[in-house]
Amino acid sequence: MAESTYSPETDQSARTGPHGIWLFAWRLLAWVVVITTGTFLLNNYLTFWRDWPGAFENGGALSFAQLAIYIAGFGIATILTLKRSGSTLRADAAVIYRISAYFIRTWFWIAIFVGVTDMVISFLRVEQLLPALVGDDIATKLGRSVWRGQFVHLPLIALAMVVAAFTRTLGFHWLALLVVLAELQIVIGRFIFSYEQALMGDIVRFWYAGLFLFASAYTLIEEGHVRVDVAYAGFKQKRKGMVNAIGSVLLGISLCIVILMMGMESKASVINSALLKFEVSQSGFGMYIKYLMAGFLGVFAISMMLQFAGYMLEGVADWRGDPDKRQPEGAPGH
Repeated sequence: MAESTYSPETDQSARTGPHGIWLFAWRLLAWVVVITTGTFLLNNYLTFWRDWPGAFENGGALSFAQLAIYIAGFGIATILTLKRSGSTLRADAAVIYRISAYFIRTWFWIAIFVGVTDMVISFLRVEQLLPALVGDDIATKLGRSVWRGQFVHLPLIALAMVVAAFTRTLGFHWLALLVVLAELQIVIGRFIFSYEQALMGDIVRFWYAGLFLFASAYTLIEEGHVRVDVAYAGFKQKRKGMVNAIGSVLLGISLCIVILMMGMESKASVINSALLKFEVSQSGFGMYIKYLMAGFLGVFAISMMLQFAGYMLEGVADWRGDPDKRQPEGAPGH
């Protein structure tokens, strides 16, 4: 590891001298990314779910209110940057990682709660057992994706948000186990009982997509992604930090912005379109979770955006030679 040139005296001068401007700019950029992601999602909801005009349209007071949300978001990011100017970049990165971890935990529990519940409902429906259990009226309503999404899935999503606040595990190993069990029930059902329904494949795809898209952000932070390069491995810590910081902005955050803009720029965009209609697959009596799988693309982009913001700050800290570099889980000590 490269010898660190960090000291409290040089760090203090860096905060107040010309280098302090760059330090402030990097920190501000990270918090702007985090807060603006939230304001973008809020405005996306107001525009396409509540039929507000949009922040950059000529829509009078409502349009101005949406624009004010972005301005307020930038103000909050600036205040956070100023208030945290006494903390290290690694401390800011850790806070952003915790925000991202909560977001990913929430979607892990959503995948579990909605997946299991919808699988049971779909099974009862395909076997024509729902009317006897809930009555003809509710059974008919459960056959409509919009009704099932609003009155079954959304309460489960709210429950997942609460549970995620009181748990700490990201649960990827459990999700991987559920994928294996879901595949196993297909094999047993098909080859032993000669029984198979569309819902059995739907739950595998649902959990499989969640496993890989949710785990991508965690894998980034734990240095688990494969790097295809001929130079990076030989760099010293400062050079690696520079590459990670600049690369996070030019390649990482920019890619996430493209995904969100392409997927959520209009009602017809791939993510918004599926979510607005509670879109389902054309597989007869399968599960009603296709719209959530489209939403997984947004989850991937948002979680990666947050992780890249934190990863950028850690890269700048390495670039500056700051101490207390975080070791990825399972990484050998040096």
